[in-house]
Amino acid sequence: MNKVEEFEELRPLLFSIAYRILGSVSEAEDAVQETWLRFDASATRPTSVKAFLSTTVTRISIDVLRSARVRREEYVGPWFPEPLLSDPYQDPARSAELSDSVSMAALLLLERLSPLERSVFVLREVFGFGFGDIASAVGRSEAACRQLLVRARRHMEAGRPRFEADRQERQELARRFFDALSEGDVTGLRDLLAADAQMVGDGGGKAPQLARSVVGAENVARLLASVVPLLARVDVTFEPQEVNGRPGAIFRDRDGRVLHALALDVLDGRVQTIRSVINPDKLGHLGPVADAWAVDREVRRTRRRTR
Repeated sequence: MNKVEEFEELRPLLFSIAYRILGSVSEAEDAVQETWLRFDASATRPTSVKAFLSTTVTRISIDVLRSARVRREEYVGPWFPEPLLSDPYQDPARSAELSDSVSMAALLLLERLSPLERSVFVLREVFGFGFGDIASAVGRSEAACRQLLVRARRHMEAGRPRFEADRQERQELARRFFDALSEGDVTGLRDLLAADAQMVGDGGGKAPQLARSVVGAENVARLLASVVPLLARVDVTFEPQEVNGRPGAIFRDRDGRVLHALALDVLDGRVQTIRSVINPDKLGHLGPVADAWAVDREVRRTRRRTR
């Protein structure tokens, strides 16, 4: 197998590692590309190509994350990961870890960790790397990596919900939710929302977004039931789709361009959190991006006409 073939075989794993460390599709793709350039430029063949590439992409991702954290602290409004529709790396032996670790909720918990803690946690808990390989990847001793993992686990466990729905339950609840959403059914939506449900938007100051989180089943249901029919009147459609391993949807304008991505957190048989990513900088990997401001103006005109 030549270098290109070896790299392409491992590309899904490398992207999946980088995405979980960075929470960004575009930055993960850049990290993978930089890994290829370094591999291609290496004069000698590493003893383990997988170990070499995993170490390289991890180190690149750590460096990128350190600079990204400063930008995220200055971000306008809530920061969410870039939505991922499908994880390219599949491993039946670790399917549960892979699915759980890519959810919006898990990625936001990972944001609480230091870059080293996050990397060690991802490599060990998600991908099952040995401590020797992890130590090489992050440039720390095995003992230090074990301590980093202990701290990371403590932070992650403190933020995780006690009861999370299984896949089948999530899918059934999502089907009912999106049926009620398409009908503008306030009662139907309210019955599927947790009492303290919240809806939060990430526009990054570059698209219309909620001024603040909307909290409470009644408030969220009424907002959704009023906005979605207005969007439909200006030919905005949505398609239910798995987003970051959880139920979600992609909204598109009349020309099929991506307007925003919606992701649902389902806990204890109810929709707990609805996250909307509308920042155009985070949607380009999903296809051509809509002009959210133009759609918003059209919605406002339609609302005035119908009053």
